[in-house]
Amino acid sequence: MARGDADEGDNIIGPRLRALRDRLGLSQRALARKAGVPSSTVSLVESGRTSPSVGSLKRLLDAAGVSLGEFFSSEFETPTKHFYRHDELTEISRGEVSYRQLGSGQDSSLQILHETYQPGSDSGRVMLSHEGEEGGLIISGRLEVTVDGQSRVLKAGDGYLFPSTLPHRFRNVGDVPCVVISACTPPTF
Repeated sequence: MARGDADEGDNIIGPRLRALRDRLGLSQRALARKAGVPSSTVSLVESGRTSPSVGSLKRLLDAAGVSLGEFFSSEFETPTKHFYRHDELTEISRGEVSYRQLGSGQDSSLQILHETYQPGSDSGRVMLSHEGEEGGLIISGRLEVTVDGQSRVLKAGDGYLFPSTLPHRFRNVGDVPCVVISACTPPTF
């Protein structure tokens, strides 16, 4: 497996692999297990964060029952997807603040995120402001939400809803990770 940024020629591998896997009804972990590769491999290839060696790609395709020639010459239509397992969320950002998106983000005018803020982390020093509306529910932990100069500390079960054009910021003021399920329209990531 070659690590690093994929160049434009490699961009077809990730979407094709995901479409093939979706067509077969396999999770990323299931395909990796069948192929005998680390479970992170499929995610890294599909997201374009790594370019597979020919050997790694061949192992994945063998596990899916498809030859290299078929993989590059066939059109794999991704079926309309309505349900997502936790391991199928698209990772947008990870680190002190993690954003995992429901769906690809290209097939909906509504963006739904599973957000995790580590203790003391925040959305940044600069207040955010963009077109649209957003709302969220605190699942666990405590989150300070500042909107248009007003701040509130929200806990599990509390929520927020506001026009995204108002300056806003999020900060975990607790000593445990804070988990939020949020929605934004139109998508901003």
